[in-house]
Amino acid sequence: MQWITDLLRSHPEIAIYLTLGIGFLVGRIHIKGFSLGIVTSVLLVGVIVGQLDIPMTGALKQTAFLMFLFAIGYKVGPQFFAGLKKEGLPQVLFAVVMCVFILLSTWVIALVMGYNAGEAAGLLSGSQTISAVIGVADDTIRGLDISDSEKQKMLDIIPVAYAVTYIFGTAGSAWILSKLGPRMLGGMEKVKAACRELESRMGKDDNEKPGYVPAKRKVEFRSYCIENSWFKKGRKVEELERFFNEQGKRLFVERIRKGNNIIDDVRSKEVLHIGDEVVLSGRYEYTIGEEQWIGKEVDDDALLDFPVMMIRSTVAGRKRPFLLNNKRVSELRAQPFMHGVSIQRIRRMGVDIPVFPETKLNTGDVLELVGKKFDVMHAAKEVGYADPATYETDMVFLSLGIIIGAVIGTLTLHIKGIPLSLSSSGGVLIAGLVFGWWRAHHPTMGAIPEAALWVFNNMGLNIFIAIIGISAGPGFIEGFKEAGLSLFVAGIIATSLPLIFGIFVASKLFKFHPAIALGCCAGARTTTAAIGAIQETLGSETPALGYTVTYAVGNTLLILWGVFITLMVS
Repeated sequence: MQWITDLLRSHPEIAIYLTLGIGFLVGRIHIKGFSLGIVTSVLLVGVIVGQLDIPMTGALKQTAFLMFLFAIGYKVGPQFFAGLKKEGLPQVLFAVVMCVFILLSTWVIALVMGYNAGEAAGLLSGSQTISAVIGVADDTIRGLDISDSEKQKMLDIIPVAYAVTYIFGTAGSAWILSKLGPRMLGGMEKVKAACRELESRMGKDDNEKPGYVPAKRKVEFRSYCIENSWFKKGRKVEELERFFNEQGKRLFVERIRKGNNIIDDVRSKEVLHIGDEVVLSGRYEYTIGEEQWIGKEVDDDALLDFPVMMIRSTVAGRKRPFLLNNKRVSELRAQPFMHGVSIQRIRRMGVDIPVFPETKLNTGDVLELVGKKFDVMHAAKEVGYADPATYETDMVFLSLGIIIGAVIGTLTLHIKGIPLSLSSSGGVLIAGLVFGWWRAHHPTMGAIPEAALWVFNNMGLNIFIAIIGISAGPGFIEGFKEAGLSLFVAGIIATSLPLIFGIFVASKLFKFHPAIALGCCAGARTTTAAIGAIQETLGSETPALGYTVTYAVGNTLLILWGVFITLMVS
């Protein structure tokens, strides 16, 4: 045991990776649907490892945290600025109102309970499940004009307060928004009916069976033998596709078999006759059941043995023949370059949004396109740019953004002797927003592939959290004994009040659709677990339409609130 202790003390990097490995393992464990989550698990494992009194370096901690903040800003930047336009303004305003209420209510609770700046920051971070507040508050406390012993006391209590309040912050948020929220909006059945009505307005196929999981919506390629008398005198491919389109079904003829001859490069003027076999492509809900009209489905291995490509294309903001920003899916599908190409999935800031005709696209949305290679590659270029266009991260762009943001954040404004600054953390977050927006409009520079973003986001935050946990380890248990129960109760109040307030304001003041109202509340609170619970409870993806803009605004403001709550309390 002494050998292990000496090893970890002399090589703290091993302690960090030990904490990460065990933390990620524990964070993936689910018991009856509940999980501590990765960040909380890493923190608690770090506290246990920290009982060995392992020295940690502040430079590594801050380097990892700045990488995380820039990645967050880069990811949400396009949606953040898109929300400032006319149609997104109500959701932006709602997110601002809710975030201000979160700050003020947490501040009042901290004053009533007599908390210091560290306890208040930990309360905000855990109850609102915004882990980055730990780093921003850490930065701000170190800049306060107080003694080193007072600073250390505040810094040590932050992870304690976070750990105690995070559990209800996550589970409680999901329960309030998915169970209590619909009841506040008129009842579960009423909200579900409102979701179905919204889906219908947005163009969802009424014949699609309810309860289908997303896998049932994927694009399919199926082959049929033509038997219908409609083809008796021969019909051109363009006539068949036009007929499907008039029926509200977007299907394409990909291949044709005429006897022993297979036609791979199908022309619109190609004539189809009874006895021919055709391969139709389209979303699942359209291709299924066509044997009832065309003829029986056939299992023709040779006919179906051809390469199909799926490529992700990110909607670009720059000018092109057909600018997609704020356009509907139906308008995109009507473009000539989309012939033979189906939209399998739309992801906005990592969240799936419904693929309905009336769904509006935004700069930065990632579309999964499926079809033959030539068709898909052509469509991907018209939509924006293939993602990733490269597997290499533009490190010059990344470094420049972090440097500029950190320098701006260190600038201090003194008002009546009180030093005010964004801190390097807040500056880097804002730089990430601007650089992410710039990248969406100038896709030839600043590439950070999605996989790299995941590493920057998860590794950056969790290395920081691991170091926080290890450093706080020696004093964590004592702090937990002193403030555990009262902090837990304070956390319940700090989590619940803003959500109940948000549901009321979203429905009564902003008059959002019930599904949108719940999605907006989840987004402003940046709680991904809650949006998943809402969608599962309502059996609809429509709440995601209120999640993305508010998430971009909420994620930015709540992180900056780490500076505000520290200064307000201290």
